[in-house]
Amino acid sequence: MAKASFGNFVKAVVDIDKAVMVVDASFHADEETYLLSQGSMQQDLWGVNLYPELDGEDFIEFDSMINVRPGKGNITRGVDDSAIQKKIRSIVDQLIT
Repeated sequence: MAKASFGNFVKAVVDIDKAVMVVDASFHADEETYLLSQGSMQQDLWGVNLYPELDGEDFIEFDSMINVRPGKGNITRGVDDSAIQKKIRSIVDQLIT
């Protein structure tokens, strides 16, 4: 998947409430739109990049425009809350391994 899209990574959006993930679209916003159409709530959706050739913490990159939420305290494209990062890592690990 990675080689066919961006070369070394794929984009994904994780719903931290439903513990589901959408992978492999050109934009995180497209994945977000799909999950919203399936009943997800925007505040539960976080964009990440997955690097299949890397291990450990390098496998997931917390970087997406959909993560910018100044009104909710997330002022960067990353995921500023370490508890949310941990939840995302757990969901991704469960779904991929």
